[in-house]
Amino acid sequence: MIYKFKFISILCVFYMSVCSYSQTDTSANNQTSQFPNIDFYRYRGTNVLDIGLGTSIMNGDFTHPILEIYSHVGYKRFIKPYLNINVGYNKFNLAYRNIFNNGYMSFDLNVETVIFPNNRFSPYAFAGAGVHASNYFKQVDSKLQGGLGIEYIVFENLGVKLFSDYNHVFSDEVDGKIFGASDDIYWRIACGVNYYFGGKKQLEKLLKRYPSVIKTNQL
Repeated sequence: MIYKFKFISILCVFYMSVCSYSQTDTSANNQTSQFPNIDFYRYRGTNVLDIGLGTSIMNGDFTHPILEIYSHVGYKRFIKPYLNINVGYNKFNLAYRNIFNNGYMSFDLNVETVIFPNNRFSPYAFAGAGVHASNYFKQVDSKLQGGLGIEYIVFENLGVKLFSDYNHVFSDEVDGKIFGASDDIYWRIACGVNYYFGGKKQLEKLLKRYPSVIKTNQL
């Protein structure tokens, strides 16, 4: 339980601090924000390949869970600059001190919203459903997940991020012990990279509609 509170506290502090920063970033971009979605296509794109590496922790029927390794790879497709649908493959371990340390994987489908798609810095949120499975698919269960993240575009089409998700598995057997009426859950947190591509045609169309943007950028 202590690990869980520390885990959530670190995420909340970081999330509030970067949200404050993003408000400053919004003010700094007011010059181009009057032209809808121009900066989205400059900084980002319609397709994303993303990877992440971090840690996972169990919240089940035993005490003394410990942090374990977690990795992620996925693909996102933007429907609107503020909205995408994404799929991800996640490989991770869940462990309790001196009890067990087992490997798992999950296949997740999420809907994600980017709060400030036209800014370099933006929080985002996602939610969806997926499949949780033990190694070699000896145990397979459905689940729901949701999470929050922060992204900063360091170069055009390349962003770094910090994200975390909550996973509710529709089973009380993830940790090998059935106790009470509650299902097992686990948390994951990771740093990662988003690589954007696509969207050049949309940008060209927008620039033709707002020629003053081109003139401004040449100064």
